[in-house]
Amino acid sequence: MTPNFDTPDHVHRASLHKPKSQAQRAAIGSAVGAVVDWYDFLLYGIVAALVFNTAFFPKVSPTMGTLAAFATFGVGFLFRPLGGIVFGHYGDRLGRKRMLVLTVMLMGLSTVAIGLLPTFATIGWWAPVLLVTMRAVQGFAVGGEWGGAALMAVESAPKGNKAFYSSGVQVGYGVGLVLATGFVSLLSHGLGDASFRAWGWRLPFVFSIVLVAIGLWVRSSMDESSEFVETVEHRHRKVKLPVIEALTRHPKAFAYIVALRLAELFSMYIVTAFALSYSTANLGMSRDLFLNIGLLVGALSCVTIPCFAWLADRFGLKRIYLIGAAIGLASAVPFFVALEARATVWIVIFSVLLANVAHDMVVSVQQPLFTELFGAEYRYSGAGVGYQFASVVGGGFTPFIAVALTTLAGGSWHLVAGYLAAGCLFSLIVGARMKPE
Repeated sequence: MTPNFDTPDHVHRASLHKPKSQAQRAAIGSAVGAVVDWYDFLLYGIVAALVFNTAFFPKVSPTMGTLAAFATFGVGFLFRPLGGIVFGHYGDRLGRKRMLVLTVMLMGLSTVAIGLLPTFATIGWWAPVLLVTMRAVQGFAVGGEWGGAALMAVESAPKGNKAFYSSGVQVGYGVGLVLATGFVSLLSHGLGDASFRAWGWRLPFVFSIVLVAIGLWVRSSMDESSEFVETVEHRHRKVKLPVIEALTRHPKAFAYIVALRLAELFSMYIVTAFALSYSTANLGMSRDLFLNIGLLVGALSCVTIPCFAWLADRFGLKRIYLIGAAIGLASAVPFFVALEARATVWIVIFSVLLANVAHDMVVSVQQPLFTELFGAEYRYSGAGVGYQFASVVGGGFTPFIAVALTTLAGGSWHLVAGYLAAGCLFSLIVGARMKPE
């Protein structure tokens, strides 16, 4: 099934009438829950780049410790498709709201547990084993998050404003990034390096319990998606195995989602995770620069993503998407040239181009585009599993692959720049070749 990706509304079925208040509550609930889940998930990547290589893998070389820390980062992505399958199955059969409450609760508890884990110095190799286990639980939880949050917002949004109303799902990523990076940066400055590495890194993980309480309160007050109630519950159109139904009816949709997400995943994780490690370990730069860049791009995304989504509703999803992918392609090499030159101003400029223009343009169209690829009775499974499978292929091991490519190239950035450019180019080609039905 090829998405109708050229028209601003691109909705294949007649849209149900949805009260504006319900649409607003769904948009806010989806966004708030996404903040909680992404804060937890991204916090791990930031701390992994700074602490986990020595706290949990001290018996190996610094390079291997960094690789191991980023490998555990990637484990969370491996479990995201499983979360998409399980939460998608029950979300398509029991409703979106129940699953969204569960994802927030599960993510929060696993994150707090990471903050309480003993390190290698205390319990030896059990420490990294437990760390990997909790990261897997995080991945499982976030695997069910995007599909449910996107569906709740898209299915409740007014016709012609689906990208804008569902943009809060992606804004949640930016807010989560700001909170995670800001908390780590504040503690790093306030406690000093020794105290932060010894125990201060635990505080942002334990703080997650506060965000979870807020997320549960907001999501518990949401109404169930009106389109789910009308199409699935009232018409009794539940399917036995929604993910199998989605795979057999729309196999090409999964390939489209993977291809269209590469530009997004490569650009964000290289800027926010890999560059932090590379700049400190290989270039001797202060970690504060990329912690502050993380704060900047996260804060800007709270404005840029809704703006690009608003433009997409009016001028077409394809146009906004292709511009974003092209900017990512054009910025890949200059970003690393600026990094190698330690040119702070240019590093910031190209970080913003990659993370706030290229990335944010691409993600601003994803909610309506991906969810409308599937029927309502198996949409949570189809869109959710496709989205999370793409996260494994293009996101989870991107920092790990980037470190490995750097090591292979003797510390040079050229292979990583090529990796980033290739991902953006592939997304650009696939997006340009896709035709409306």
